[in-house]
Amino acid sequence: MESEQYQYRLLEKKEIDKIREVDGLHYIHRAWRPVNGARNLVEINYEDPDFPGGLDDHKEALYKTYEGNGIILGAFDRHQRMAGFVSINRKPFGEKYRYVLLDQLFVTRELRGKGIGRELFFRAACLVKSWNADKFYICAGSAEDTIAFYRNLGCADAVEINQEIYEEDPRDLQLEYDLRRGDHECTVSNEQ
Repeated sequence: MESEQYQYRLLEKKEIDKIREVDGLHYIHRAWRPVNGARNLVEINYEDPDFPGGLDDHKEALYKTYEGNGIILGAFDRHQRMAGFVSINRKPFGEKYRYVLLDQLFVTRELRGKGIGRELFFRAACLVKSWNADKFYICAGSAEDTIAFYRNLGCADAVEINQEIYEEDPRDLQLEYDLRRGDHECTVSNEQ
């Protein structure tokens, strides 16, 4: 598998700026939108030239994740160029389940579809097991391919909706992944 050509390791605070190496361009052909009270795929043909909301917003969120004892896991090629990253906020929430927020997951445009996002997701799931969390909470952009990616990993519609997160962008889909499944291998390096 091509994703095995990459080193997966936790980022240090000083490395957060490396997300500039990730090409966040995303063309969205169709997206899930509310139509007559139900979610339907709607053709939108929109190109987001960079990270949604801009690179600086994402870097600021990563600093908050880091300061809150969350994790930022990166995928690096043999030249230590970042191919993708995922961040998980540590602060739990939820009434029935202990959720932790999978805040960001990005893979550089030219490497999407090669298993890197999947590796980042499942390696992050392994890392947060020690937090006694039940589920990832994912506020996923509504693009058809984004939702298909998460569904293929085993994510489902969130049982509990975090109203504060939902209201940030009601077009996003609120998903969850049950961390108690235990059907993935745990190997991540902290080494530089």
